[in-house]
Amino acid sequence: MRRWNFIAVLIAALIFLPLRVAAADLLLVSTTSTENSGLFSYLLPKFTAATGIKVHVVAVGTGQALKIGERGDADVLLVHDKPSELAFVAAGYGIDRRQVMYNDFVIVGPAADPAGVAKAASATAAFARIRAAKAPFISRGDESGTHKLEGRLWAALDLRPQSGGDGWYRSIGAGMGAALNMAAASDAYTLSDRGTWLSFQNRRNLTVLYDGDPALFNQYALILVNPARHPHVHVTEARRLMDWLISAEGQAAIASFKIGGQSLFIPNYGKETP
Repeated sequence: MRRWNFIAVLIAALIFLPLRVAAADLLLVSTTSTENSGLFSYLLPKFTAATGIKVHVVAVGTGQALKIGERGDADVLLVHDKPSELAFVAAGYGIDRRQVMYNDFVIVGPAADPAGVAKAASATAAFARIRAAKAPFISRGDESGTHKLEGRLWAALDLRPQSGGDGWYRSIGAGMGAALNMAAASDAYTLSDRGTWLSFQNRRNLTVLYDGDPALFNQYALILVNPARHPHVHVTEARRLMDWLISAEGQAAIASFKIGGQSLFIPNYGKETP
């Protein structure tokens, strides 16, 4: 009898073990820029090896990522638009926002540079030159952090170009890789995060024409989805990912991710930025 009881317990354990492991899997919703760069393929196996937690990634623009978080359809977010992030936390959808790493944005375009972007004194001046020349410009148009910054640069010029209404401006509603491919195919300008640009292979005639303006600083932050609002989220596992990424080990792993000897992201946990 004891033998059969033991077998019954063993069978029950085998049945429920996969469900328990699956329940411990983590859903990270993040930017397309981090996914396109190859960062997650490099980092997440290290985290899984250290913790046993498997991470599933959904890559969308920051605006969409925050909406997914609002619905409770993610455990943790990695995004890059501070005003939107702070509003998300203030509304009670997220907790424990932590800066993790940064890079910068660059304005890329055809090497011939018909708008003279390379001569611009600032990022807004570069955009003004593109508008004055009515040079083709590809916008992500997806409410991503990149798209939000682009909108702020146009707004600084009191401009709000519209796809269709302005023949030179095209909004594609897609990620960074797609925007770069479209710009390369049409000899157009676009705004890109540096990480995706460095990992992008199909450059054709595209080159970096403007960078270095402090306005192009690109901070990434982690936010846990609030378990008080969405009790089903895996907050324990999400916090372990956060703790690992901001640890000395995780920060060193971010710094060691390079293409052609150049770091795509610079770790900066604990160094608060404006």
